[in-house]
Amino acid sequence: MHTAPTTARLVTIICEALAREPISQLLRSLGVSGFTWFEVQGEGHQGVRYGEMEEFANIQMEVILSPARAQRLLEILERDYFPQYAMIAYESEVRILRAKKFLGE
Repeated sequence: MHTAPTTARLVTIICEALAREPISQLLRSLGVSGFTWFEVQGEGHQGVRYGEMEEFANIQMEVILSPARAQRLLEILERDYFPQYAMIAYESEVRILRAKKFLGE
């Protein structure tokens, strides 16, 4: 049996490692059942961040959500987390299989 993909939103958050736990708590409070994070390196207006020291490393967090939840998450990040942490966040449309796993549908 083949199931057609469902459209959802992938929210990507790139931030300093110190924000990992607060954002993880936020995601859990929004009812997110799972998310991914990993260390990343890059360069931006704050210079090159190599991540040689864990507390100064950058991480990327990814979570798949319904459009409404993604919008809510981005609003909270902008209001409550952007002023406190070096961070960017964006969303993109993705097509997923096993929608119930990600969207609770």
